Amino acid sequence: MSYTCRQKTPEGERLVSKVDVPLEINTNGNTIMTRFSLPKGYTRISSDSTSFSFYLRNLPLKPNGSLVTYYNGELKPNRNVYDAVVDLPIGKRDLHQCADAVMRLRAEYLFQNKKFDSIHFNFTNGFKADYANWRMGKRIIVKGNQVDWKRTSHHSDSPKDFWKYLEMVFSYAGTASLEKEMKPVSIEEMQIGDVFIQGGFPGHAVIIVDIAINQTTNEKVFLLAQSYMPAQEIQVLKNPNNIDLSPWYGVSEILKELRTPEWTFKKSALRRFSN
Repeated sequence: MSYTCRQKTPEGERLVSKVDVPLEINTNGNTIMTRFSLPKGYTRISSDSTSFSFYLRNLPLKPNGSLVTYYNGELKPNRNVYDAVVDLPIGKRDLHQCADAVMRLRAEYLFQNKKFDSIHFNFTNGFKADYANWRMGKRIIVKGNQVDWKRTSHHSDSPKDFWKYLEMVFSYAGTASLEKEMKPVSIEEMQIGDVFIQGGFPGHAVIIVDIAINQTTNEKVFLLAQSYMPAQEIQVLKNPNNIDLSPWYGVSEILKELRTPEWTFKKSALRRFSN
């Protein structure tokens, strides 16, 4: 049974979703959608099979209980940080960190759907690194603060060459640049694929990978995923604010900020890809 109660905080009262017992995890589920059960009374919002939301919900997961692996093969202990590990390779370099994971998920979704011209990210210095040029055989040449394209290869959209493009983006883009190229969105309008991001050196970013809604109260709950430093596999986060609802987060829990296991974001930090 689930219910909603009021909780007093220094900022005033807020609605908090509660459940009688911690939510069960389907240990046999091998995707985000099949691994995590819903609080009673909640239904996942609909998503088209070609949408970014459908792609994120169906990210493959490692077996239940797996530990996150760093780029160098070492393991990240689960100190009450995450509930699942996304089963995607991250390369052998210390590049696939927080904003990089967000860009990677967006880019791979577009790549799989052959939306090649929509794949582009800005470097920290403002240079636009679009995959369309890379696919044509051009490569990015960096000399100090000067960045330009130069044709050094042949036309290719192979997964191997695409990963090389992503690692170039990971090397010169980050939270500061990604925050600027995404558009602000209100908490009430959140969608799967939106990102809580704080640009900086360091900054952090987490992505919404699922949303469900209570059919009676219209209360929304959502799941978050992240990578972190050093470069590591993507993980589905626990909710440190409400162990009964975890790993789901309630929108009503967010007054001025969103507290995640390894970062706290302002409420105004929610962003959305513009394309």
